[in-house]
Amino acid sequence: MAEKKKKNIEEKEGGKHTAALEARIEGLNEQLEEAKQKTEEAEKKAADAKADYLRLMAEFDTFRRRTAEEKLALVSSASADTIKGLLPILDDCEIALATLEKSTDSEAAKEGTQMIFDKLSSYLKGKGLERIEAKGLDFDTELHEAVTTFPAPSEEMKGKVIDVVQTGYTLGGKVLRYAKVVVGA
Repeated sequence: MAEKKKKNIEEKEGGKHTAALEARIEGLNEQLEEAKQKTEEAEKKAADAKADYLRLMAEFDTFRRRTAEEKLALVSSASADTIKGLLPILDDCEIALATLEKSTDSEAAKEGTQMIFDKLSSYLKGKGLERIEAKGLDFDTELHEAVTTFPAPSEEMKGKVIDVVQTGYTLGGKVLRYAKVVVGA
């Protein structure tokens, strides 16, 4: 009988031990589930933060590019305005040269005026200014502005530029001033 009692005691203690182990396992499983939930929440927060970071970086890159483009456009516009302001001076130099060519008074005045004209022309050409050639070419509304029409001296001159009243210029491929021309009719 003593053995039977001993066995019963061992079974009772084993049952208590198993119940304790099961309770402990259940508690650990609950902790594991909580840890999984917290990990999922942390991963979601990290993914959201990464998405926000990438969006901000893209917006900043767009801002930086747009700002650089605007700055370049502003500089280009200022340059175009300055060169446009110098065009009447260039025209006056051409007129002075034409007048001095007809005159026989002073060779020094001719040379001086030619030198000023050449320096101004080369400077503006270096900035991207190009003369629009028009005389003898077909009339092109993209480059020329017809001031008047004139009866063409020959059949092949119809629709062509007979004379240039004011020289036109382009700056960087864009028309800065249209050439004012007389067109053959």
